[in-house]
Amino acid sequence: MPQVDRMNRDQSDVMNETTTVNNGISVNNGISVNNGAAADNSTRIPVPHGLDDLEVQEWLESLDSVLESSGPEVATEILERLRAHATVSGIDLPFSANTPYANTIPARLEPLFPGDQELERRIKSLIRWNALAMVVRANRVEHNIGGHISTYASAATLYEVGFNHFFRARTPEFEGDTVYFQGHASPGIYARAFLEGRLSAQKLENFRRELKPGGGLSSYPHPWLMPDFWEFPTVSMGLSPLMSIYQARFNRYLEDRGIKPVTDAKVWAFLGDGETDEPESLGAITLASREKLDNLIFVVNCNLQRLDGPVRGNGQIIQELESAFRGAGWNVIKVLWGSEWDPILERDTEGLLVKRMGELVDGEYQKLVVESGAYVRQHFFGSDPRLLQLVEPLPDEALRRLRLGGHDPRKVYAAYKAAVEHKGRPTVILARTIKGYGLGEAGEGKNVTHQQKKLNEEELQEFRSRFGIPLNDQDCIEVPFYRPAEDSIEIQYLRARREALGGYVPKRSVRSQPLVANHDELFKEFHEGSEGREVSTTMAYVGMLRKMLRDPEMGKLIVPIVPDEARTFGMESLFRTVGIYSSVGQRYEPVDVNTLLYYKEAKDGQILEEGITEAGSMASFIAAGSAYATHGINTIPFFIYYSMFGFQRIADFIWAAADMRTRGFLLGGTAGRTTLSGEGLQHQDGNSHVLALPVPNLRAYDPAFAYEIAVVIQDGIRRMYKDGENILYYITLMNEPYAMPPMPGDVKDGILRGMYKFRASENKKFKLRAQLFGSGSILREALQAQDILEQKYGVAADVWSVTSYKALYTDAVETERWNRLHPGEKPRVPYVTQTLADAPGALVAATDYIKTLPSMVSKWMPRRMATLGTDGFGRSEGRQSLREFFEVDHRFIALAALHELQQEGKIEPSVVTKAIKDLGIDPEKPNPVTS
Repeated sequence: MPQVDRMNRDQSDVMNETTTVNNGISVNNGISVNNGAAADNSTRIPVPHGLDDLEVQEWLESLDSVLESSGPEVATEILERLRAHATVSGIDLPFSANTPYANTIPARLEPLFPGDQELERRIKSLIRWNALAMVVRANRVEHNIGGHISTYASAATLYEVGFNHFFRARTPEFEGDTVYFQGHASPGIYARAFLEGRLSAQKLENFRRELKPGGGLSSYPHPWLMPDFWEFPTVSMGLSPLMSIYQARFNRYLEDRGIKPVTDAKVWAFLGDGETDEPESLGAITLASREKLDNLIFVVNCNLQRLDGPVRGNGQIIQELESAFRGAGWNVIKVLWGSEWDPILERDTEGLLVKRMGELVDGEYQKLVVESGAYVRQHFFGSDPRLLQLVEPLPDEALRRLRLGGHDPRKVYAAYKAAVEHKGRPTVILARTIKGYGLGEAGEGKNVTHQQKKLNEEELQEFRSRFGIPLNDQDCIEVPFYRPAEDSIEIQYLRARREALGGYVPKRSVRSQPLVANHDELFKEFHEGSEGREVSTTMAYVGMLRKMLRDPEMGKLIVPIVPDEARTFGMESLFRTVGIYSSVGQRYEPVDVNTLLYYKEAKDGQILEEGITEAGSMASFIAAGSAYATHGINTIPFFIYYSMFGFQRIADFIWAAADMRTRGFLLGGTAGRTTLSGEGLQHQDGNSHVLALPVPNLRAYDPAFAYEIAVVIQDGIRRMYKDGENILYYITLMNEPYAMPPMPGDVKDGILRGMYKFRASENKKFKLRAQLFGSGSILREALQAQDILEQKYGVAADVWSVTSYKALYTDAVETERWNRLHPGEKPRVPYVTQTLADAPGALVAATDYIKTLPSMVSKWMPRRMATLGTDGFGRSEGRQSLREFFEVDHRFIALAALHELQQEGKIEPSVVTKAIKDLGIDPEKPNPVTS
């Protein structure tokens, strides 16, 4: 049938998501459609030896009859019952989650293409050229500045169909679709924005050179660098697929809680087939199907190549991904073959072509791309004379130019339309493309294409000619940016399509309303101490969280997040009060229903209890912490987790959160290497505060007392949700119970800036002095050391609470920088130096983290400082044994102070030797760093 007739055929009998298979029955995802070929003897299923051919045919005819009379749903039910009956009867049926290596949507079921295909092709060609020009020009100016041509070359059609027909922008009336763009394709997104008039030629000229006059463009999507343009950081590592899943789920969470209206907004995630090697890419796909996230669409650009070579040279990545996603319960749509293949497939009445398509491995497919049409004829169709006969009318050049599905707008449009209309499951579109499509000899389909940055004159002219760019040979060599006149049909069409979809994408805007209240009363009780009751800082935090959840202004905005450790952190009391979010509510009666703190799930539940997944929980944190821009809603995430499973395990997600300007609180529970009794070295965190140092907009605190936590959280809420600062917080919490003291006067400024004097020595007559710095629960060891030094050794010691070494370090480094750049002005003094200006005596810092943490501020101390920390592997011991092992308990703090006094010539070595004996310290004990 001619293509025009097929495109205009009455669509009343269209069945979504069907795939033609060899026996003439269209089957996919449990839906069967009779295409009229099952009765043809030439397409009969091969009959096993000993089985009557007529009997098989009768079964097939019966199925045809059911399809005709009752439809595919009834046929599906019968087939499922037969399969179940066979299994019960002991028949081991082979399982495959794969469909044939063919398009999921056959040509006869394709919808009409709604746009001007020729005009869209011209616009896409201009974008291709400008994307290429951007990278080539940048590398001419600065050798090896980098950039990627080939990824967008392969994905241009996938993006342009989306931009012209599907990606809806955010408007005052509609929240818009969320799109995670593949990072390596960013030149193409910039090139489109250039045609739209959103980016200047100067910006494109300064690709990857943001520091040039007039500004430039970041290498990849980075909201920190381009806060009005990019929304999500999406370069490799598998982060964006996982983040997009939890973003789609968070959208439903907001709807189910009534915080935002229910809409049909979609979350689109574009990724490469090579990126799916990352565990994070596929690690949460069962969550998406379990939650029935039909607002989520993955588009996998299957160009069959990684950076260095084929993704599955000896296998088929598309079939592998189909199996994984279908097995996980996704709706899978394969877009493998372009329209030029349709008449060939129609002539294949025996199913030989689809069979041949499924036989080749990816390495062979890659080879076909770079070879001639004669090679394609011989090595692809030449395996069977009947296949050769199918393409006999076609010349070799036509065989070489047979398009793949991912480069055919009609095929892509059909897939996208089916995806957005599908209900009940997430959809993944597996689109077959060619990496470096259009680059010709410069790298189309070759292993070197990912690194391609430059093209010679002949290659540029070939690219120009292939895509019809209106440049002469000489101008082409200069690789100019090309933009038609403002009143040209191309620009008018491009803008009209975006206007119809609500505006431009990507675009980031902050629309949330700031909080108003100061919340002094809410936190006041935590400034007053626990009146002798022993509580941990974790429990103090949970008490604050409970009060915040009841606050009339911000209570509904709080998003508690925990990875299946709520009871570990004493949060079970929140189960009944605010509930655990479940998209389906609670369909069972929990085993502890008769207890006060039973496990309660609810559709409007507020707690995101994510299961055993720190990465997934962090993705929810990112979705909640960026909702102020994504949705215009100031949600406030509090994500508590085992601190050892944070920066050490998901630091790349935390870095992405920082890049994305995420706001919120990360709570490292059971923190410190000696605080968590009995758990052993895997759980004991001595690293996280050091690992938090590189994140520029992260504020990190290690509080010892409830009032310190209250001060930090209240100030964080003010800065992030009233003042709109793009920062986030990391606060470590311990499970060690002790009495919480009241706040000793007005020390808020010191708490926030990093240190303050908690308890001064009451003995003013002693000549020997010391300054002891403690953090977290080790501060209490410093307080005991203070008593020992005064009572046994005549040393008057002051004790300081160091709430944030990072804050002290950052302030000192910034002060040094200012002084260096302003040599003629009065030098500024770092806060730590100011604070200790009048603090005499030995300096000793003890921390539950490695010695690097306090050591990094030692250069700004008035004198040398002894540092005690927990370098080394942990042990499955109690707190006191661990602190002795790591040499951070009160005895070692006192000893360090005495040793420093000896080094200053204030006391004799014999005093230190006697102290070692008196304190029960074994001088020959193993070094914890290496033992």
